[in-house]
Amino acid sequence: MNKVLLIALAAFAVVACSDAPEPTTGLAAQDTPSQRPAGDTVPVAESPATADMTAAEPAEITIAAPAGQYQLDPNHASLHFSVRHLGVSNYVMRFTDFDVTMDLVPDDVTASTVSVTIDPTSVRTDYAGDYQGTHPDSPFASWDETLAQDEKFLNAAEHDSISFTSTGVVTTASGTLLVSGDLTMLGQTRPITLDVTLEGSEQAHPFTGAGLIGFSATGTFKRSDFGMTHLVTPPIVGDTVTVQFEGELLQVQANDQA
Repeated sequence: MNKVLLIALAAFAVVACSDAPEPTTGLAAQDTPSQRPAGDTVPVAESPATADMTAAEPAEITIAAPAGQYQLDPNHASLHFSVRHLGVSNYVMRFTDFDVTMDLVPDDVTASTVSVTIDPTSVRTDYAGDYQGTHPDSPFASWDETLAQDEKFLNAAEHDSISFTSTGVVTTASGTLLVSGDLTMLGQTRPITLDVTLEGSEQAHPFTGAGLIGFSATGTFKRSDFGMTHLVTPPIVGDTVTVQFEGELLQVQANDQA
């Protein structure tokens, strides 16, 4: 019998630029006030394309990885997110400290679950400018620290974790998965849906012998839904945050739990 994988991820994140007008520190505006009023907290609606995929007969996804609990392999994973900057580009950021845990039940996809935790202080942008020189009044030493700690952004001092917990999965006719779940950020919890593609799986990792799965996940959410409205109006930084995950998960073995 073919096994069906449920997996997911989420993601999150949020960005923005500093109060200074220099272009290199900013992020971009995808949504204008006429498209999305700042502070509006209506959850993201399912797109017509998503509805069409779920209406057709779902495809069966064959995997080799066995049932069990899986943990992120941090050496083979990335999590980044982007927003529109000034309406002309996608500004990309990443997290360097995050974890994914999955309980895989291949023969009953609806019984599988996934959870994600992210350290907001691990946000990285590779900002190359003289941040302290151009922001002498900032209490933070770098642009990354500002994104992580400033109350207008991730406010890590008060909210030291971002999390995603799956609530359901749907297989599509195209062979992908739609994984729904709750994203919690800045003290707010909102539903989001991730598009997940199984990239591959193995019964046994060639070095560790554990089950192995690799997948991609992408999704979007509105940062204003979580109370982050800085620079949505005027439209300097887009409201829509696009999340992208790529990575591998390894089956947790008995000796790992000892």
